Amino acid sequence: MRSRFIRGAALLFPGLLAGAFGYGAVNVLYAFREVPLDVRFTFHTALMRVNGPVMQSLMGLTVLSTLLLAVRSTRWRRRAAASASILAFTSFLVTRFGNVPINQQIKRWAVSTPPADYAEILRRWELFHFTRTGCALVAFVLAITVVLGSTTRDDREAGATIMPRHDGTAHESPASIA
Repeated sequence: MRSRFIRGAALLFPGLLAGAFGYGAVNVLYAFREVPLDVRFTFHTALMRVNGPVMQSLMGLTVLSTLLLAVRSTRWRRRAAASASILAFTSFLVTRFGNVPINQQIKRWAVSTPPADYAEILRRWELFHFTRTGCALVAFVLAITVVLGSTTRDDREAGATIMPRHDGTAHESPASIA
């Protein structure tokens, strides 16, 4: 039971994190480029205020769930789950030391005038965002790989067998459904 919960959490939280960052990279970022700067800065500030607690929680839960998955796994699955945890933590570090300081600048720009090099600063923010998105996506793929690998192994260890049906399809034997 606990193992299933950990595997479920190790899929849910990295998936939500990668999805949220991915949505921002694919949709929000390009929408930012299409609106006037004052609208972008105001919306960016409001979005970051709302996203801050949500994304920090998701990053923390992703690190925790993949770390628990690593502890409960063996061999290559342990290394892959630990790598997913490290990548999730890396996305936190990139956010904290890359995106957040720039978000603070953008917050000031929303009520004043941006500096002459604002375009370069926004480009750096986008680079940090793509970096953390990539880290989250790879962490999610690693978590999927570990969970699918451990589920297959768990099924084999539990004695799951696939039995043919009379209609030509397959199903698990009753002994393997526990």
